[in-house]
Amino acid sequence: MADLKISLVILVLTVLICEGGRRTAKRFLSGRVYCSFLVELVSTFQLCACTQELRLLGEDGRLEPKVGLTLTYVITVVHALTFDGAVCNPSGALEQLYRKHASCKGVTLKIVCHFLAAVGAKLYAVHTWSLGMSDLHLRHKLTGYACVSGIHTTLLKGATVELACAFTLQTTLIKLHNWETKYKVHLIAAVITFLVYAGGSLTGAVFNPALAYSLHFHCKGNTFLQYAFVYWVGPIVEPVATIITFKVPKNISYLIGSPPVYSDLKKKKKN
Repeated sequence: MADLKISLVILVLTVLICEGGRRTAKRFLSGRVYCSFLVELVSTFQLCACTQELRLLGEDGRLEPKVGLTLTYVITVVHALTFDGAVCNPSGALEQLYRKHASCKGVTLKIVCHFLAAVGAKLYAVHTWSLGMSDLHLRHKLTGYACVSGIHTTLLKGATVELACAFTLQTTLIKLHNWETKYKVHLIAAVITFLVYAGGSLTGAVFNPALAYSLHFHCKGNTFLQYAFVYWVGPIVEPVATIITFKVPKNISYLIGSPPVYSDLKKKKKN
């Protein structure tokens, strides 16, 4: 329980720091071209940094499944309410390009921001864990911050799971685009929580290339190309599949990927 409390404090502090960064950017850089890119950078950092902490809690296996699912739901709502229009997902940026809502240069800069934030969040998480504020952090430090692959199925099936999750989320967004935000964010968070429950034990149900890069690509168990096939191919193909399948309204925005805190909890329960 002490480990959970420390992790919750870290999550709250991370969100507050990032919110301060967003407000500072809007106050002093409002109207400038690179303000939106700074907001993308900060918001994606928040997503990845918070998910790093949630993943560590999930891998430790001490959380009850219902607690893991609750954390997934709550942090997703927090992200959706604080991101201030940021995409936080390379797939979302590509979707804007496919629909000609953004220039190639703008989308490229957004994707660069996403991956820079992903790397920065990993470094931030390692630094936080190195402080040894909880027994969980100390144990993880002793292992050299080692992690295992999030892929627990064949590569083709894993890529299919990621594609299916991304497509389900985007389809839900399309169907709910006229709903009020205060209702929509909770339903979207519920859908993401369900997807994490359904696909988490197979791939972690990330469906966000930048988030996957921050969480999985440095872990042992698979090569870079194998990780890229599972975590990048599906989410990159998804915007095209959605546009072909639906007449997408112009005011649809792509929501974040999910924090895969529940994947290891579900695996523990089965064992």
